[in-house]
Order: sequence, then structure tokens, then C-alpha cells
Amino acid sequence: MFEIVKRDGLARIGKFETRSGVLETPALLPVVNPKIFTVTPRELYDEFGFRALITNSYIIKNNENLREKALEVGLHEMLDFEGVIMTDSGTFQSHMYGEVEVTNEEMVQFQKDIGTDIGTVLDIFTEPYWTKEQTAESIEVTLERLQQACDMKGEMMINGVGQGSIYPDLREDCARRMATMDIDVHPIGGVVPLMEQYRYTELVDVIIASKKGLNPNRPVHLFGAGHPMLLALATLLGCDLFDSASYAKFARDDRMMFIDGTYRLADMKSLDCNCPACRGQTLESLKKMTKDQRTKILARHNLYQITQELALIKRYINEGRLWELVEIRCRGHPAMLDALRRLKSHTEFLERTEPLSRDGALFYTGSETRARPPFLRHAERIMERYVPSASKAAVFPDGSKPYSRAYEWEFHKARRAGYVPIVITPFGPVPAELDEIYPLAQSVFPEITDAETVASMDELTFNFLEKMGFEEVIEGCDVPEDGELTYDPDQIRARAIANYQFGIEAADALFRGKIDIVKSRKTGKIRNVISDGEHILSLRAPDGLYTLKPEGAKRILEKVPAPFMRVAVNDDSVPFVSNGRNAFCQFVLEMDENIRPMEEVIVVDKDDNFLATGRALLIKNEVMSLKKGIAVKVRSGNGDDA
Repeated sequence: MFEIVKRDGLARIGKFETRSGVLETPALLPVVNPKIFTVTPRELYDEFGFRALITNSYIIKNNENLREKALEVGLHEMLDFEGVIMTDSGTFQSHMYGEVEVTNEEMVQFQKDIGTDIGTVLDIFTEPYWTKEQTAESIEVTLERLQQACDMKGEMMINGVGQGSIYPDLREDCARRMATMDIDVHPIGGVVPLMEQYRYTELVDVIIASKKGLNPNRPVHLFGAGHPMLLALATLLGCDLFDSASYAKFARDDRMMFIDGTYRLADMKSLDCNCPACRGQTLESLKKMTKDQRTKILARHNLYQITQELALIKRYINEGRLWELVEIRCRGHPAMLDALRRLKSHTEFLERTEPLSRDGALFYTGSETRARPPFLRHAERIMERYVPSASKAAVFPDGSKPYSRAYEWEFHKARRAGYVPIVITPFGPVPAELDEIYPLAQSVFPEITDAETVASMDELTFNFLEKMGFEEVIEGCDVPEDGELTYDPDQIRARAIANYQFGIEAADALFRGKIDIVKSRKTGKIRNVISDGEHILSLRAPDGLYTLKPEGAKRILEKVPAPFMRVAVNDDSVPFVSNGRNAFCQFVLEMDENIRPMEEVIVVDKDDNFLATGRALLIKNEVMSLKKGIAVKVRSGNGDDA
């Protein structure tokens, strides 16, 4: 069973329950050659903290001594490893050396017999140079073998290896068909040649295509990926498990892995590493060692590089900053930078799991940052949900934030003259009344703007101004001095944020009758919105967005048809959610597919009766497939005091 504990877009920290314990993801499984222990499984567990490893059942089966011992005492005792053990089936050997003389049925049964926790089907490795027809035919064989493995697996978990070569449509179709089968882990296979040849843009396409079809309630394993320079990107794309034999292979070849690449010991000029393996060593001392001694130290160094990077990735996920780490890492190699730029073609898919707001600010690291989902989301919402408060516009250059403070007098003058103040920012146009919401205010950009960002700003601004149909557009410095119109900036701001966050139809349901604004005495900012005497909304200071109150939720239920903003739960969950308990995935009946993580939602029963308000943690396809975990962090239940 798999549970998402923390997420940052597609990236997720999860708990994967197996019969040998709970494995926290993202996790890397070191590949252990059962004939050669460069680092022993016991050392991997005790010294490095690895709670899972992968070994090759095909090698074990074809070695008489190993086979007899594994069958006699079991795989865990043979390897002296108490964590989770996954086994490969011989597929990679077929990729390297040609056909293997074993059947799928034999391999699945053998993996069961030796006590494997997670076994692997004998799938067909789809090579990047294969034709589409050849690839499609091989997928059918893999799916047949997988169904056979599912029927045989018993208590052993099974890997359903997704194939499809470099064809995204075949990858997605294969993943969708596997998602309906009784499998436990979704490895993405056939990608080692892409990584070996630095074809990372195609790797991005393969992973995204697979993720579109895979079942979110199972961890995704990127087979053969274990280099630290690639881990952050792969995690961002939704991969949970990785494996690597490179730590040992590179060590035997006198190569050291770092986050920015792999370097031969003979070519290095200094050893600037302070990991436990390298501490106290120099290049000279390493070169003077025997081959066996040096291999063991380099293998440990490589493992420490992997564990350090995984720990950093988890921290960035917890802080909601993984995109920044990925952008930094991808600038370490031109091929990785190409992969980062490839993400722009998948922004629409990535937006589905992008949180509505984050705890920290969005940091701009280069023009590639514009591929992040918040830029697309703002462009769509400003075009579809913004309603101007006046028929003319005055545009201002980007400046310090919040803009309403930096341009306080200029905005006041513009409004008195009948103009909507609009700031042209790296996000595009930002009307003055939206200048405090996430991420428009919670973002940091360099003062020297790159040409690509300027071009995008100008294009989006032109399209926005044209769509709004302003009678006149002038520069902010040209606003006349003699304006005498009256206006209420708090009323304008309160309604504009509601439009932007919930949509115009929902905002119409919320804002009716007499609207009173309650402001903070200390900051002067909006705190609460009262409509006809009912408290409908509260404004959060950190992200400038609304918290939906029960009375506001009931108005939306009354005026906006289901499933808009709804998460419907079954009868068993009703009394708990009504009393402010969280809504869990296994009790959800239906959910609005347009809900994004951290959005305000309304929890209802099967008859659309109000139960509670809260914030969604997951999106629909995740909630409907997961059997464990929180779907909605409930804030105010129907039984609570509103």
C-alpha cells in the first residue's frame, strides 16, 4: 500500500508498505551483484541507511551455489539484509547480451521461492532504435507476461514494467493498461540507453507519458537511474524509486560520481570531497592503494553522494522548493539543461498537481523558470477571471513589492482619474488589486531582465489589454492630475481576489447584498469579508488568498452546480468530517477534477449537503485511486462554530 505524505507538484514523499517494512520514498535501491559484494548488503543497511536494495534473480538462478543457498535459507538471510529486497528478472541481461534461456513463468516462480519482496516480470526491453510497430508488438508480449505474473504472485509484490521505447503514445497506452492490473510498483523500463547517451529530453517525454497513464496509488520506479545529477529532475517528474549499479561499476573503473557529473580519478586535479569515505584522503593516497582498497573507498564515496542528494531532495520537497533545486542541477550539463527546457512543453500537465500556494517565495533562476506551472496558471486566470473596475488602464513598470505600497500615490491618482492601475511584471500584467496574492507578491526576480522574459511579458500584456477592451491605455506617468472620481480600494481588492481564486460565478454567489470589510488594525490589510451580516471569507496574510468560511461555502453550493469545488464523501465519513475531522481518500465518492492541491474545497455528502470546508492535498485521480492518506485537510465542520 502506498500513501502520499508530502508533495511538491508531481514529486512526493511517500510511505510504501511491504512485508519487510515501510519504505519512505523517494528512495534509491543499490544494485547488489550476488556474486560480488563491493559493499556488503549489511553495510548498505547499517552504514548508509538504505532500507531496500535490488539484486538479480537471473544471476542467482543460473549459479548452482547461489541458487541452492537462496532456496534453502531465503534471499534475506543469504544476503544478510533485513530491509526490502527487489529482484530483477533477466530483462536487462537480454538487453545487454541477447535472449535469455528462461521463461517468464520460471522466473516469477523462482523469485517467489527465494522470498523476494518485489519481483519483476520478464518483460521485453524496448530499444530506442526499434520501429513503432516492433515496439507495439513487444508491449503485447510484456502485458501477457505481466498478467501471468499477477496470477502467480501470491504474497510477493510484482513490478509491472512499462515499456514503449521513445514513443510517448505507446508509453502512455502501456501505462494505462498496466494501471488496471494487480501490480504493486510501476517501473519505467527501457530507459538506460537514453541515460547512457545523454538523451535527457527524450527521457523527460518518456516519464511524462508514462505518468499520464500510471495509477497514482503505486510508487513509480525509474529503472537504471541512480546518478545524483539526475535524481532531482526525475523526482520532480514523479519518480519515487531509483536503482544504481553505477556506484560499484564506476568505482571499479576508478570513477567518482558527483552531482555535476562523473570524473576519472586520473583526470582529477584535487579531491574536494569531505564525505566519510574521502575524509583524510588525497588523490595521491587513493592512487597508491591497491585496486581492491581503492574500489571499496570510491564505491562508498559514490553511495554517499547519492544519499546526500536524496536527503537534499526530500528537504526541498518539504519546503516546496524542488523546482529551484532542479533548475540549479540542470545547469550542470548542457544535456540536462535541454531536459529542463523540455519541461515547457509539458507545463499544462504539470499544472494539475501544482499547489495553489506555497510557504516560501518563488525564486527566478533563469528564463527556464517561466516553464513553471504558476506562470501558466496566472496567464489563464488573468485572462479568464479578471473583471476591470474601470474602462481605462494605466500601465506601470515592475517595481518593489507590494506594488500598491511602492506606487501608492500613483495608483490613487490613476483610480481618481478613472484608470485601472496595472503593473507589467515577469508574470505579465498584474492589476493593482491582485498585487498581494501568491505568487505575484511572493516571488523574487533579478533586476536585469532577460530578453525572453521581456518578450513574454509584452506579449501577455498586449493580449490581456486587447481582451479587456479598455477604451484607453496610457503610461502611468501620463495619468492626469485632476481626477475626482471616488472609489473603495478594499471593495475592489476583495472582489478581484475572489474572482481570481474561485472564478466569477462563485464570486457572484459570495458577494451579494451589503459587503463589509474588516481590516487589521496593525497592518491595515483586509482580514475578513462580511456579506449581509454573514462571515463568508477570511484573507490569509502569507499568500493573500482567501480561506472559505462555512457560510460562504453554502452560498456556492446553492448557486454553483456540482461538482464545482466539491469533495463528496460516503455516509461512514459524514459524522467525522462534520465534526472537523479530515476527509480521507478511501471515503471519497466524487471530486471536482479541476481542484488543485492547496485549493479551498467544500466537503459534501452524497446528496450535496454541506459538511465542512478545508484545503485539498491531492487531485481527483490521486484521491480516487489511493486507499490511504488525507484527501482534504478539514478546517471548519458543520458541527463546529462558524
